[in-house]
Amino acid sequence: MLTFAPMRKIYFSLGLFLFSFFLQAQELELKETNRGLDKLFDFGDRVIDIISGDKWTIIPALVYSPETNLGLGARALRIFRPQGEKNQNLRPSTLPITFLYTLNNQSIFTTELEWWADENRSLLNARLELSNFPFKYYGIGDIASTITGEAYTTRFASFFINYERMLFKGLYLGPKYEFRTDDISQRVEGGLLETDRPLGYDGQRISGLGLVLNYDTRDNIFQPHRGWFNRIGYMDYSSFLGSRFEFSQLTFDLRKYLKVRNNSLALQSWWSFTSANAPFQQISLIGGSDRMRGYFEGKYRDRHAMVHQAEYRFRVHRNLGMVVFAHSGQVAGSLQQFDWKRFKYGGGFGFRYKITDDGLNIRLDFAIGDQRAFYFGLNEVI
Repeated sequence: MLTFAPMRKIYFSLGLFLFSFFLQAQELELKETNRGLDKLFDFGDRVIDIISGDKWTIIPALVYSPETNLGLGARALRIFRPQGEKNQNLRPSTLPITFLYTLNNQSIFTTELEWWADENRSLLNARLELSNFPFKYYGIGDIASTITGEAYTTRFASFFINYERMLFKGLYLGPKYEFRTDDISQRVEGGLLETDRPLGYDGQRISGLGLVLNYDTRDNIFQPHRGWFNRIGYMDYSSFLGSRFEFSQLTFDLRKYLKVRNNSLALQSWWSFTSANAPFQQISLIGGSDRMRGYFEGKYRDRHAMVHQAEYRFRVHRNLGMVVFAHSGQVAGSLQQFDWKRFKYGGGFGFRYKITDDGLNIRLDFAIGDQRAFYFGLNEVI
């Protein structure tokens, strides 16, 4: 009588051998893939090392947003700590200098100093921007008056400086001065801007003083995993200081950072309240790369605005990370007009590549709002 028991053992042994061979092949393939990835990341790190000096990092500046189209130029960046200070808990100071020319014929020069001193007890923040900036006007209010936006060109110079001093651990208070002048050199004759004639349609000059109260307990200013960043700012623009328009503005920027295992979650609630008689360039607006990606910056603007954003950040491999984000916001002419039905929503995902030991990132974001858009730049949004 024939028996198949030995054959079953042979088949079982053969199957077990093939399965173990398959696992070993997969492991070897995975190791080869990881070696290839590591070589790619090693090359990226060497490029960063080449363009980074002891004091300055010089990199080609490449940016993209719906507001600018593709922008090319150069950026010099210095990240430093006070001489003689070796405490790694001291926050790094930054000084970027950027020149860009975009395919929308915009020329932009910016430099901004963020200087931490006295063992994080003092912060000096100053920014200068000079631009020749073709832009779009959509009207004022929750509903855009035009679908495509009306083109206009403004040449502007803006400057602000504020100094904050620590009162208690994490709590800072200090004065702020701001100046901006706009010369609207081109606009559509008889178009929406000339028909609406909002304040500032023929140019503006503002000059104001204010106060900033800031509660900042972030564990890292570039890539925070824990802590708060809550800033309240009040500005008063007065003819006494040379302003053509007299108005005031109150802003709240409330952020919380949470560590989720080895990843992080960033939450933001931003509010802006503007009094009457403000030029249209200065009233509260939403959209752009900082507040509600996927919406054109300033497409929706009014006296008051709110934006709520959440972003989940996680590491993929070595210096490469990813984010997913979502946001909602609205504008209103009065506080009574804020309503759940007026919210606009959006979201998206992005990639991050860390270029400094302090955590500064290159970022590429893909967003969907009332349009599809992508953004390329430096540092985190919130």
